[in-house]
Amino acid sequence: MELYLFVVVILFGLAISDLIVGVSNDAVNFLNSAIGSKVAPRWFIMIIASLGILLGVTFSSGMMEVARKGIFHPEHFIMTELLIIFLAVMLTDIILLDLFNTFGLPTSTTVSIVFELLGAAVAVSIVKITNAGQNMSELINYINTAKALAIISGILLSIVVAFSIGAIIQFFTRMIFTFDFEKRLKRYGGIWGGVALTAITYFILIKGSKGASFLTDATMNWIQSNTLLILAGNFIIFTIIFQSLLLFTRVNILKPIVIIGTGALAMAFAANDLVNFIGVPLAGFKAFTIAQGTENPLTATMEALRAKERADTWMLLIAGLIMVVTLWISKKAQSVTRTEVGLGRQDDEGDERFESSALSRVIVRMAISLGQGYNKITPSSFRNQLNNRFVLAAGHKKSKKEKSAFDLLRASVNLVVASTLISFATSLKLPLSTTYVTFMVAMGTSLSDRAWGRDSAVYRITGVLTVIGGWFFTAFMAFTVSMIFAFLIYYFRLPAIILLLLFAVYFIVNTFIIHKKREQEIEEEVEQEVDETSPEAAFSKNLSNLEKYIKRFAVNFEETFSGLAKQKREKLKLASKDAKKVEKNANKLVAKLYGILQMYETESDIEISPEILSALKESSRRLRELNSICLTHVENHHTALLENQLNDLEDLKKKITGFINFIEKVVVEKDRMLISKALSKGEDIKDTIRHMNKAQLKMIKKGNVKTRQSLLYLGILSNSKAITDQFIQLGIGLEETKLFEK
Repeated sequence: MELYLFVVVILFGLAISDLIVGVSNDAVNFLNSAIGSKVAPRWFIMIIASLGILLGVTFSSGMMEVARKGIFHPEHFIMTELLIIFLAVMLTDIILLDLFNTFGLPTSTTVSIVFELLGAAVAVSIVKITNAGQNMSELINYINTAKALAIISGILLSIVVAFSIGAIIQFFTRMIFTFDFEKRLKRYGGIWGGVALTAITYFILIKGSKGASFLTDATMNWIQSNTLLILAGNFIIFTIIFQSLLLFTRVNILKPIVIIGTGALAMAFAANDLVNFIGVPLAGFKAFTIAQGTENPLTATMEALRAKERADTWMLLIAGLIMVVTLWISKKAQSVTRTEVGLGRQDDEGDERFESSALSRVIVRMAISLGQGYNKITPSSFRNQLNNRFVLAAGHKKSKKEKSAFDLLRASVNLVVASTLISFATSLKLPLSTTYVTFMVAMGTSLSDRAWGRDSAVYRITGVLTVIGGWFFTAFMAFTVSMIFAFLIYYFRLPAIILLLLFAVYFIVNTFIIHKKREQEIEEEVEQEVDETSPEAAFSKNLSNLEKYIKRFAVNFEETFSGLAKQKREKLKLASKDAKKVEKNANKLVAKLYGILQMYETESDIEISPEILSALKESSRRLRELNSICLTHVENHHTALLENQLNDLEDLKKKITGFINFIEKVVVEKDRMLISKALSKGEDIKDTIRHMNKAQLKMIKKGNVKTRQSLLYLGILSNSKAITDQFIQLGIGLEETKLFEK
């Protein structure tokens, strides 16, 4: 029994770790609408979410049954077998969720736990069937197939339902209020607020009370018996309050709706998802306790787990406190939040995290074709009237300046729809994926808001497909890894447990290091937001970003020449990888400079020369091409360049890096007088490259150099000249740009 007591202790230790990695992943579910709309300072949003979590965990008691009997029939297993299943599940869960958190992808903790329970239970069932000499058709007696299929189908159905309902409700909401919603809110905003908070009340209080650990049966019966009275009273009271605020104050009623909705969604998340983190350890502890009360604990069957039982409120609150602390300190939670907010933002300008894919391009082409067909069968007057409801008004320009990804109206729809769907599933004791629901609702509302324009649709769709693909990968990995772990623990017991624990620790430490490096890379990249309120300050901020870009460009240029001269393949591979990041930084900087012009177009005569924008794009592209030809030459083991070629390239490298560093000095000192000197240096380099080209042609005619050597050498000269040209253009652009003068 000592081994299994040790397993129970491990389960509770893993529960704490699982709470941490789980909240890091799921924080996006209830934070993205409030953070994306900038409804309040981040610290205030976090306080509201924390209170919602603490209240929500007390409503989660009814969900704990899923871990005990939702996936398998406990009466067919003995205590030792169940503890093996539970330990395999928890080890898999921590590893899998931490992996997704590291790369900033929201995945489903519900899908993870369901398929992990299924995989481990199937593994132990197979062992039992094999040992008993039975047929594999007996597997159906061990697995609760009806409930498991209901849970899985419900999770998959939630993807379609959440997206559809979010899109439909947002469409009609935007039709009513438009983007210029301030005026229309004064007319019937009170009714909207009443409906929104009454819906939240219904699903949180009426439906959610069924799983509350602190409510007595009499209280729950009274709530259920007086549902209509409670709802009618809520609607009338909320409507009067909100309409009064609109008539007699300047309060934007969408702000309290979003704030209350954030708390409600955090509460719904905690009520539905807490089982994913502590349900398994609690079930393991219960199984161990039951076995302790029998004559033969090691062979005691677990039919007692089928009985209904409420979890202790104090245990739920401790779990809630751990979740709250994680919410405040987790860097990985912020990474996951950035992904979802970015995919749903209203602006279709600027840099996108995901690249386009063949499938996303096909989907966009189909959508365009459907749109063209729609235009043919509908009157133009109807289309114009409909389109006018979706025109971005002046209010949206204000939100852009405030850096909100979308407005408060969409944020309120996201929260109301997601919290009601999740709470409804909780009332049915279905462990619905809160990640699937909140993510798909957010994507549905962004689609209806026409946030996916022609310039962003392929990238946004690729992002959505990537996240959804990750969900299916989660299910496959959860099932497979949990099954393997269960087999290992069953056959090797303590040695397997110790090795798997060490592996989990090693894995988490390494993903922590990887995530830290990713965060450092993000910090080194161009700033994503401009905090200043004036165009002058915004431009000044981006001059510092330009300085960082030039400095990183010069370093990469030198590393490429050095790697080629020494024939160091690994060095060239690192330089090539970094060149892609340099290009990404250039794209972000271009998008930000472009955004400054849009953001302040009516408030300032600030001018940014287009020469700067094109120079940044083209110079980074040429750097990547230079890296590519050098790396390809070395990887293919072609003949190295001749000594005189390398010497000439070394001199050229020094001249170009000196020129680039001088341009950096121009940016740092903001001295227009230095630009003429910089341009003169650039022209001298172009003359040098022309002479090098002529010398190379003479060598080719004399047959003193091989074909691939010549092609590489000429390619380097071509890209070096192009890079020099672009930095000359950058200097000209800086000279033409206003506010750039010492």
